[in-house]
Amino acid sequence: MIAHFANEQISRRGLMFVLSSPSGAGKTTLTRLLREQEPSLTLSVSVTTRNRRPSEVDGIHYHFISEAEFFAMKERGALLESAQVHGNHYGSPRDKVEQALADGKDVLFDIDYQGAQQLTASAPDDVVSIFILPPSMQELRSRLERRAEDAPDVIERRLAAARREIIRWRDYRYVLVNDDLDRTFSQLRMILAAERLKRERQTGLETFIDSLIDQ
Repeated sequence: MIAHFANEQISRRGLMFVLSSPSGAGKTTLTRLLREQEPSLTLSVSVTTRNRRPSEVDGIHYHFISEAEFFAMKERGALLESAQVHGNHYGSPRDKVEQALADGKDVLFDIDYQGAQQLTASAPDDVVSIFILPPSMQELRSRLERRAEDAPDVIERRLAAARREIIRWRDYRYVLVNDDLDRTFSQLRMILAAERLKRERQTGLETFIDSLIDQ
């Protein structure tokens, strides 16, 4: 009874769990695994102006929209963050994310460093940012080639972009090298568990402690 009362008194604002990585380093796979093993996580499905790949489903992987629709959303402040990547525009819709955080739900983001910087700047206390590194550039190239979804010239552009993105690693709270998927996934879950329990995130904790002292 007492424990149940304590749980009612202590609540928590949701956090934004942000994963970034160069294309091919594994963040999409890790995002999928997190959604499977952490069902309480809400995925922020980004909007994008790029063409849909054959393996992608509209509304699941991205909301595929026109440039006109994208800029209209940006103009009216409907995006939490936005970025241009490889000539295409991406952004995170605002309303559902803000409501989820207020309800104490954690929101998962699969975004690039530009979006991560914007989220961190606007809500530093809510963001837990993690950068995923490949074990080597050769392995990154191999993964992009095995994916067989991009032409050779696109792969070269992605590798060049990866080098520019990797130098942003200091902007992130955590940095993981994805040389073993199972280990990296385990590390992500440990980070999530620890961040959820941080004292700073607990609302009602001070009131509960006062009640303990007064008993």
